[in-house]
Amino acid sequence: MARPASGEESKYHPFVRLPSLPRIALGAAAAAALAGCTSSALPARPLGPPVKPPAGLRELTVRTPMVKHWGSFFGGAPGNRAVRLSPVPLTLPGKVVAGGSSNSTQSALLANGHLYAWGLGTQGQLGDGQLRNSFRTPVRVRFPAGVRIAWLPDDAMPYDSGLAVDTHGRVWGWGHNGGGEFCLGNTKSYATPVRLPLQHVTAVAGASNHAIYDANGTLWACGQNVAGDLGTGRRASTTRPERVAGLAGAAVTRLVASFANSGALLSDGEYFNWGYNANGQLGDGHAGHSSAVPVRVRLPHPVTFVAQGGALWGNGQTLVILTDGSLWSWGDNQAGALGTGTRQSQASPVRFRSPPGVRYVRLATGSKTSYAISSGGRVYAWGVSGVGQVGNGHPRTMLNPVMIARRATSISSTANNVVISLGARPTDHHTRKHHHPRKHHHKRTATHQ
Repeated sequence: MARPASGEESKYHPFVRLPSLPRIALGAAAAAALAGCTSSALPARPLGPPVKPPAGLRELTVRTPMVKHWGSFFGGAPGNRAVRLSPVPLTLPGKVVAGGSSNSTQSALLANGHLYAWGLGTQGQLGDGQLRNSFRTPVRVRFPAGVRIAWLPDDAMPYDSGLAVDTHGRVWGWGHNGGGEFCLGNTKSYATPVRLPLQHVTAVAGASNHAIYDANGTLWACGQNVAGDLGTGRRASTTRPERVAGLAGAAVTRLVASFANSGALLSDGEYFNWGYNANGQLGDGHAGHSSAVPVRVRLPHPVTFVAQGGALWGNGQTLVILTDGSLWSWGDNQAGALGTGTRQSQASPVRFRSPPGVRYVRLATGSKTSYAISSGGRVYAWGVSGVGQVGNGHPRTMLNPVMIARRATSISSTANNVVISLGARPTDHHTRKHHHPRKHHHKRTATHQ
């Protein structure tokens, strides 16, 4: 039976134990898949993901200082804060190149390498040295002098925490660190960014109290390990870096994470995930047995993009785009987050579709709500909306996509909130800059993209 559409994720505490978690097992098929994905040499790859609009996004090539956000924040004390049922604009002090999110905060990376954050701050997750909230005014995250941030993980960040990677490939963390996900050998909170003991970091993701890092071509995991979400082959938590099992030498292009899951997209388009599996979150055709090692998800074509969500026991979903443009999803579907138009959970990948005439080029997913950016920069949302997650002004679950915003160039969602950065067309930018009369410009033909 589907759960009610509500802000139930606000009741989540990062140290909740699952009394009867099914045993973690590695089947013969998973072992064989792992054996086939390793290599002796690590291919060369660029330092970190590029901060640019999604491939296939048409025309919106001019960055602006604008973001929009909706949903709600939660963390620390019970309850949802700063609930927004529809998108709210926010202006940053410079052009925005990317956005990030955690359960309790949102952030925007500017073109000059400065990072700003807003939301809850009582665990130091705003990174400004204060322990106070700032819902309406972005505050600058205080890195040491000379540190310039190159990119952010956009899939998710750990509970009440923030992560960022600088131009030298060094990763920084701040905030709660309740499970030791900063890999520093402790569970101390930090009110300003601290450098983590990993170098040449090219991918990172975290959620709840765990995080996964690709550093020097090796996957490392730190933090709480309630369902095998560290991927180390065992259930023990760790505050020091431990290797993820089975993917040695694999070229990783993207990492994702959710409440008790993690995933890695490889350069050849293969996708592996691990951790919790009560509702088919692993996508291997079997629900009920979690995995402490990476499990390959079988899909008809290579994966080009992946998003993973989930914020509580009993939920969690993954959505992907394949090389042929098709869309697939699996996992929990109590609120329709898989995009299939139903509430039927899926232990194996199933195809879902965008609205007619629309092509999705980027995906995101939070607790039980999913999002997409189309090739024309429009944002679509579907799933639970008890505290405004869909963004259409109503706290009702939507099983089919609803168009929410325009001109989006990036998107990030964790738990109950979502943030997008806004772009502009070069012609629009030129018009504003030179104040050309509107009559000198031809009106573009409208599309559904």
